[in-house]
Amino acid sequence: MADTETGAVVGAATGTDTGADTGAGTHAGAPASLEVEGLAFAYPDGHQALFGVDLRIGRGERVALLGPNGAGKTTLVLHLNGILSADTGTGRGSVRVAGLPVAKANLQEIRRRVGIVFQDPDDQLFMPTVREDVAFGPANLGLRGAELDARVDEALALVGMAEFADRPPHHLSFGQRRRVAVATVLAMRPEILVLDEPSSNLDPAGRRELAEILARLDVTVLMVTHDLPYALELCPRAVVLSGGVIAADGATRELLADRELMDAHRLELPYGFARLDCGTCAPPG
Repeated sequence: MADTETGAVVGAATGTDTGADTGAGTHAGAPASLEVEGLAFAYPDGHQALFGVDLRIGRGERVALLGPNGAGKTTLVLHLNGILSADTGTGRGSVRVAGLPVAKANLQEIRRRVGIVFQDPDDQLFMPTVREDVAFGPANLGLRGAELDARVDEALALVGMAEFADRPPHHLSFGQRRRVAVATVLAMRPEILVLDEPSSNLDPAGRRELAEILARLDVTVLMVTHDLPYALELCPRAVVLSGGVIAADGATRELLADRELMDAHRLELPYGFARLDCGTCAPPG
């Protein structure tokens, strides 16, 4: 993720109308998919990555997690499914997913509820065929036969990859492999879909296709990205994490229009995009 890897490719917006201008409060009254309270964490080497993060994401929200490299984004995300915890370092605070505490006793269910799509799809695709990759997770949950086949078919249909079910993943384009990686997570029917730099290394057509897929999904989305136009397009709400604390939380359009905020946390729109006082960000027309 962006905390530990080099910056992702930042491209122009795809132009897909996803309804991201509806404001940050659309799901304000919805039950919580994610509740983070007072989360602080230091690694065994003493590096303090989080200093008390409080975050609530309502069911069905699409939220962009923004911030410079080293802000703590990866550390936060890895707490959501228990990869990091007080047992792997020094920490305090709590994380709940749909009301269920992220704790050792609940890890199997938590990791079903929180699906992470990594920046490199090849980190998630290792089976001989697309179908087998998508079936891997549900099969580990105990699904078999027609029920498993239906789960796989459903996930592949959601990402527009049903016709490639019997193809080897390495025969697909990068963008197609990323869509299959999304399907491997959707097949688990997660409560939260976490996307790590989903637009990186995609050509314009691939960006647009993925944006259209993500906008249609009926699932809570947390998108970690440096691609601010993509965040604007897909996520009505954005959270800026900087120095291990939440520096801002609000409507994506408003945050990206705040010059002082953007400069203070090393956030930049790509060349060719205007940052306007009226709160809209768009390419010059």
